[in-house]
This record gives sequence, structure tokens and C-alpha cells, in this order.
Amino acid sequence: MFATADLIDAHEAVLQSCDLQFRDFGGRTRFHGPIRTVACREDNVLVRATLSRPGHGGVLVIDGGGLLHRALVGDVIAGLAIENGWAGIVVNGAIRDAAAIAAMQIGLKALGTNPRRCAKTGVGAVDVPVAFGGVIFTPGAHLYTDEDGIVVSEQALEIIRSG
Repeated sequence: MFATADLIDAHEAVLQSCDLQFRDFGGRTRFHGPIRTVACREDNVLVRATLSRPGHGGVLVIDGGGLLHRALVGDVIAGLAIENGWAGIVVNGAIRDAAAIAAMQIGLKALGTNPRRCAKTGVGAVDVPVAFGGVIFTPGAHLYTDEDGIVVSEQALEIIRSG
């Protein structure tokens, strides 16, 4: 098991640390992997399409612009992520079905919840750099997260075991 605080202590010069205060919703609070991204606003067609493909232990970072008016991920989409081998999801926006997702073995961080579903038009972009919380999330970089926050490295780090 790793700790982001230990990673920062050992690799601060090469890590970015996200300033946004995300909440943990999934059954796993610590996860890491190579980053894939979706940039979208209140529309999750590209999120669903991306999580429907093999994740290879990756982390999908969804930039929903910090909007909380509509949920970008629910239990069905989180289930797709599990089935397809994703390590986790980070949502700069809202999710729904929080109680069901809490029982699922997926890492999922988001800003909050809203029961309202989103649009289905397919507007957005996949695998483009997205920025929020003082971090640029670049596809192919590596994300590490636990109860203390999110850190990002351009390259995979040697995991420092904590505890």
C-alpha cells in the first residue's frame, strides 16, 4: 500500500498535487494508474464509451468543469469500469448512485453528488490534457490517490510502501 504523503516526500520535485478537495465514493480509496481523460460538460456519452473499453489498470480523469448540476457517473457506468479493468475514476463534477457505488470495488473521487442524469449528445473530447486544482492531467501520465489527495507524475513512480 502506498501513501501520497510518502510519494510527495520522496518525489516532490516531479509531482503535481491537486488542490481541489475531492470526496471518496468508491469502495477503494487508494488507487493509481496511467491517466486517460475525458473533457465534457453535463454529458457523459464519451465517459461511457471510454469506460466500456479495456482500462488496463488506468484511471479515467473526467473534467466536468466542476459543475454539480448533473451527474457524469452513476452505478451502471462505474460497473462498466470494473468490468473493463479500470483502477479508478476522478470526476471534476458530480456523480449519482453514491450508496451503490460505495459497495463497488472501484476507486471513485468526485466533488459531490446530484441525482439528475446528464445529456446524451456526445459533446466533449477524449485523451486531451485537462487542468483543474492546479494540476495538468495529461494522458499517459500517472495518477496516485488516497485519503490525503491526488498527485500526478509524468512517469510511473516506484511505489513506497506505507504502514
